[in-house]
Amino acid sequence: MAKILIIHGPNLNLLGIREPELYGRTTLEGINEKLRKMAADHQVDIEIMQSNHEGEIVDKIGQSYRKADAIVINPGAYTHTSIAIRDAVAAVGIPTIEVHLSNIYAREEFRHHSFIAPVCAGQISGFGADSYLLGLRAAIDLATRCFKEAS
Repeated sequence: MAKILIIHGPNLNLLGIREPELYGRTTLEGINEKLRKMAADHQVDIEIMQSNHEGEIVDKIGQSYRKADAIVINPGAYTHTSIAIRDAVAAVGIPTIEVHLSNIYAREEFRHHSFIAPVCAGQISGFGADSYLLGLRAAIDLATRCFKEAS
């Protein structure tokens, strides 16, 4: 069974109350429930974590080496600042999908640059909570392909 790691970055634990005009009213647990259902429907195993701490995210990515077949990550504000997360994604070589609830390219100029995207298989932004589902769908395709090739 393919394994996918889902990483929620800083402040995503505040979804539902944090700037609902930008991020919607769906809570993080609501997103996680949808992700669990999709994973079960597609018979893949997912592990979900949320952290406000860059080092914890880097550690988790490193620990996923040879354990995860794909990663879905919303790095939050670390998208625009974290070379450490970028380097961790590049180091493990696991197909990674970067997701964002809001369209980062329609927001403030500083949000238009992602340090993470260049080392990812792709990026999805602007679809609210559905960005995660679209990201998981892409990760399932990548992980299933890799998982079948390894078998």
